[in-house]
Amino acid sequence: MADKEEILQKLLKPVGIEKKAGYNNSSVFGGFDNYILQWLDRLAELSSDERVLELIADLKELFSDYSRVQIKQRQKKLAAGQELFNSLSNLIQEETVEEDSMQRLPPIWQKSIRYVKGVGKKRAEKLARLEIDTLRDMLFYIPRDYRDWSKNLPIRELSPDSEVTATGQVVDSTELRPRKGLTITKVIISDNTGRLAGVWFNQSYIKQKFKPGMAVSFSGEVKQEYGELQITHPHYEIMDSDKELDPGKILPVYSTTQGLSQNLLRKIVSRILKEHLDRFPESLSPGIKDKYDLLDVKEALYKIHFPDQIREVKEARQRLAFGELFILQLGILLKKTDLLTEEEGLVHTGSDELITNFLSDLPFELTSAQRRVWAEIKDNLESSIVMNRLVQGDVGSGKTVVATLALLKAVSSGYQGAMMAPTEILAEQHYLSLKESLEEYGLQIGLLVGSLKKSERKEVIAGIESGEVDIVIGTHALLQEEVSFAKLGLVITDEQHRFGVRQRAILKEKGENPDVLVMTATPIPRTLALTLYGDLDLSVIDELPPGRKPVITEWRREKDFDKIFDFIRQEVKSGRQAYIVCPLVEESEELDVRSAENMAEKLDEDIFPEFKIGLLHGQLKTDEKEAVMEGFRSQQIDILVSTTVIEVGVDVANATLMVILDAQRFGLAQLHQLRGRVGRSEYQSYCILVADPGTETGRERMKIMTQSTDGFVIAEEDLQLRGPGEFFGTRQHGLPDLEVADLLRDSRLVELARKEARKVVDSDPKLQQEEHQLLADLLQAKFGDGFELIDVS
Repeated sequence: MADKEEILQKLLKPVGIEKKAGYNNSSVFGGFDNYILQWLDRLAELSSDERVLELIADLKELFSDYSRVQIKQRQKKLAAGQELFNSLSNLIQEETVEEDSMQRLPPIWQKSIRYVKGVGKKRAEKLARLEIDTLRDMLFYIPRDYRDWSKNLPIRELSPDSEVTATGQVVDSTELRPRKGLTITKVIISDNTGRLAGVWFNQSYIKQKFKPGMAVSFSGEVKQEYGELQITHPHYEIMDSDKELDPGKILPVYSTTQGLSQNLLRKIVSRILKEHLDRFPESLSPGIKDKYDLLDVKEALYKIHFPDQIREVKEARQRLAFGELFILQLGILLKKTDLLTEEEGLVHTGSDELITNFLSDLPFELTSAQRRVWAEIKDNLESSIVMNRLVQGDVGSGKTVVATLALLKAVSSGYQGAMMAPTEILAEQHYLSLKESLEEYGLQIGLLVGSLKKSERKEVIAGIESGEVDIVIGTHALLQEEVSFAKLGLVITDEQHRFGVRQRAILKEKGENPDVLVMTATPIPRTLALTLYGDLDLSVIDELPPGRKPVITEWRREKDFDKIFDFIRQEVKSGRQAYIVCPLVEESEELDVRSAENMAEKLDEDIFPEFKIGLLHGQLKTDEKEAVMEGFRSQQIDILVSTTVIEVGVDVANATLMVILDAQRFGLAQLHQLRGRVGRSEYQSYCILVADPGTETGRERMKIMTQSTDGFVIAEEDLQLRGPGEFFGTRQHGLPDLEVADLLRDSRLVELARKEARKVVDSDPKLQQEEHQLLADLLQAKFGDGFELIDVS
């Protein structure tokens, strides 16, 4: 095949001849314009540079009507074309040099979808709404469903109660209104052997889609009704006059957007498969494919879009999902290997006297799970390999105590410890708790949050830099450039899902290879944890302290408010306290949600004038928040109205009731976190979800919360309902959206892909061997610089 420079020469050669021939379109046999347009198409196939493709598009537009215009216009076109060809020549030389130094992936896969025949600029803009920008994006735009048109029968051979497909021409369409609130739309097709009716209820718009004489296929279960054959709410396909796609096959159904029909998407995919599939690179070795009986990637890509039999879709999907997970796990493991091979980490070998004293002063014994996880952390801290560990535990499992032990170990070894929390409320909670329990051992605890006064902030930063502060608790304020540590030895991030990878790295860079501990109370299924935190070792505190009673959770409607208020009154009169959680601080015109401020005012003046009402939200100043929380802890406040700032970490044992308003607006994991603020003592605790969800999914979520208090069960359900992206905000981790794989459904593939990726990394940790060069290219092409876990340089 000719390369780009050869094609350019072929394009330039007849230009001069065409001038000498008097612009008569005869310089090349078959026509100068046809020749130019054909070679421009060939050049576009080999080019990936958007500037080159733009020039090619301009040249094609310039010469598309060359044969139909007058000589004077042809002369102008050739002059303009000469300038464009000169620019094209310069760019192709640049592109060739760049490609010699770039990745070895075939550039065709980075080619813009715009330059596929039948797409163009306007359709490319519509495809971009579906996040389809390149040829590769289009091939990995997996169908959401399939229509099996292969069982196509003549209408006269249809029998009632059979699942079939029939094709015919529209001969009639009617609309009936037998009673108020019911519209029946009927479209009749005929194939000269008989007539078949498609029937829809309360879908009047359907009639507009069918015109007399239009060729249509109906698919579904046939019934004999009122003396005629009918299919109720049939799947239908309007047959295109273009015979490129055979309607008698299994056809893909894509999620689409306005202006992009199913037929158009199918044609674009079909054209890419036909013209470019043979150049798609295979990422899996023959050994892996044979071991797991996986298809070749080319075969899988074809079958995922146009299977001959529906069972082939499963095979194709499994191959593509495995390949996607393999590349993902490879990148994560490469980063982990890179972490382990860094220069030596710190060795914490200080005395355990502080830890022994702290444990003996605790009013309770550690659970066996806490002891196991602490042993794992202690081993890491005493090793010269840098610790990168995730501690995962359900609400109330005692992660903070384990983190405190780690901080004491670091301080005893002559280092400083830092803990970063996502909100000021939580940072202040940790600060007050650690200050109360550790200052008696002579330790200096600091708090660094954004709302500190300038003088207070300056004093804390100076103490951190001098080493006077042993342990500092803070928010994102810890990441600021002016914060410098004397000897940072341990970095802890609490509620890690609130922080991206980059934030974790910035804090770590403030020391010389400090150990890293991240904590989350958001239960994460193992497969998701391996993906999100593959560069971390995983510890799970899977046991709650003894004596805790499960929180009784009830779902109530807004009409039940009087009963809910009676129950709150009963709990507070018996000496307990209550939370009432509202989604927003102030009224929003866009959202029909309650305002915490308005609710606090209403409760104080109208409903509970006999009780002390408190208000807590993120917009309060630090000292105001501290005063409110201290008032709640000391039982001077009976009912605390709050936004979700109390979602994590706030711990008041005497609070036994939580009422969550507009509960349908929260994710399940968030509801579980909020519920975890009660049930932290021997008293029976309750959580009341007030919600009027308008969807079946919304009602299902409320039921799940009332049926389970197990965070892992709830997280699994939340993932099933919302998907990992929405559930966990995966984009903030640099984790790309998965196109084929599903982290829950494909949990087995995650494990297998990780196992095979591990073998590659163990044998070639920098992917420098020739057989792994394509894997390095695929990693870079798939994740680029945005995937912060990957560094294959």
